[in-house]
Amino acid sequence: MIILEVVHIMQKVIFNLSNSNYKNKRKNYLEENIMISIDTILQQATALNLSGFKESLLHQSKDANYSSLSFEERLFHLFESEINQRDDKRIKRLLQAATLKDKTASLDQIKYLPKRNLDKSVIMSLATGTFINNNQNVLITGASGVGKSFAMQCLGKRAIDLGYTTKYYRVSNLLEEIRVSRMDGTYTKTLAKISKFKLLLLDDFGVTPLKPDEINDLFEIIEDRTFNGSIIITAQLPIKDWHAYLGNETIADAMMDRLIHTAHKLDLKGPSMREYLAKL
Repeated sequence: MIILEVVHIMQKVIFNLSNSNYKNKRKNYLEENIMISIDTILQQATALNLSGFKESLLHQSKDANYSSLSFEERLFHLFESEINQRDDKRIKRLLQAATLKDKTASLDQIKYLPKRNLDKSVIMSLATGTFINNNQNVLITGASGVGKSFAMQCLGKRAIDLGYTTKYYRVSNLLEEIRVSRMDGTYTKTLAKISKFKLLLLDDFGVTPLKPDEINDLFEIIEDRTFNGSIIITAQLPIKDWHAYLGNETIADAMMDRLIHTAHKLDLKGPSMREYLAKL
């Protein structure tokens, strides 16, 4: 994506170079034998919105070490800086849109204690993002405090770093948002907005009983994900009890079929991580 943007910018530059007015100005410029200054290039970089390129050029102009590099090497560093800055900005936008509870969550903070029943190799495999490419789900269960939500948010943050659009919801808040959209006539628009996220993080499934409309709404969300995205769900309720929890046998059968068969399951055990971390 970033490379395409840079190519698009270079196409603009080439177009400008082919423009007759530009050619005339360049001819007059060369005839007058005026040297191109750093300020001129900085102005052009600003006009093309190449802020990373601009910052790198300023840095190069003040660092004598760059004078030993070839033209191609210096140009590489300029565009590398631009690409890196655009990547950073995109990740910030994705992180803001995701509304994670813990924006600092990262995989290297996960504790692989013996009693947690948490295999590091499984987490590292999920961290590649392959499950998202394959539209697979991750189901994380366990008692309160064992770190389900944190593990989910770590995987969500990793997905953002990989460039996937991600959104965090507590299940109750998601269903409330959909309920309100029914009342104000934006139901279809709301579902379409949710559908645009490649990865949904649904926290605290099974905490409170669901109403018939809520079961239908949840099914619509999960059904839409079948070929278009992935879900990570956390729940205190064991997976074997989800069918009974949903109540509506027809919808429960369909929902469980879509959620479980290609899902990666993490059943966390051990002591409360809040208590464990408080003692450190």
